[in-house]
Amino acid sequence: MLASNNSMIGPVLALGGTAVMTAIWLAALVTVPGGKQSEVSVIVALLAVHIATLAGTWLGLSRTSLTVSQRRTTWLAISIPLTLWHGAAWAIVANGLLLPGAIPIPLLALMIVVPTAVVVFLVTRSKRIGVLLDAMPMNWLVGFQVYRVIGGVFLINWWLGNAPGIFAVPAGTGDVITGLLALPTAIMLANGRPGSGRSALVWNFIGISDLVLAVMLGALTSPGPLQHLAFDHPNLLTGSYPTAIIPAFTVPTSLVLHALSLRQLRRRSRRTTAQAEGRVRLFQGS
Repeated sequence: MLASNNSMIGPVLALGGTAVMTAIWLAALVTVPGGKQSEVSVIVALLAVHIATLAGTWLGLSRTSLTVSQRRTTWLAISIPLTLWHGAAWAIVANGLLLPGAIPIPLLALMIVVPTAVVVFLVTRSKRIGVLLDAMPMNWLVGFQVYRVIGGVFLINWWLGNAPGIFAVPAGTGDVITGLLALPTAIMLANGRPGSGRSALVWNFIGISDLVLAVMLGALTSPGPLQHLAFDHPNLLTGSYPTAIIPAFTVPTSLVLHALSLRQLRRRSRRTTAQAEGRVRLFQGS
């Protein structure tokens, strides 16, 4: 019992620490004078996430048996397209192309669905990325998504009257919950705590459901042919700079991370099953 209690100290402290830091940040956005603080925080946070992604990829490659040249080539093959993708999303949002009526096609939907499908297809079929994922601790893919607390800006914009509650409250709350649970779940995975794999599956389900719900409510509350809600207070956040970078780039990136996390959890489950069957056969043979 004591060992079980001790193994929960890390996840509880991670949850408490993340919650406190998130609360301080959100409170600062509300109380600090000026109207640009949330925009600046979003820009800084998104840049930090991008840099951390590139750094984490290199750290993961450093754990593989690949040569230095192969690591460098693989890192560039990941980093260059990722940076171009992020830069293109940033430019599209900054130039107002996601604002209502800017262009006749549903560009935001395409920016979410197409890159996600293409990236998941490519990375799950690349042997070298498979080597990277197998060398990388599984909990990294979970813990890294602590950045999802950035979605708390939707709650702040609702509080300030800048977004309809029917979109901002569920979208922001789901993001914050996913971000708060990321580190505790990752620590449980790292410790090999019984049920940690199941907890990671539940966490992935929560995270994916949040993204799907946020995208659906964003479409239903934003001016356009799909709008069926919030006509008296339409949602302009999903088209405005810099908040629109979240659905345009961060959402598909998060979906990819969830897909990779589920892939690794499935591989671990298969290895565990194979090992258990091997032990049974060895016992029966003896």
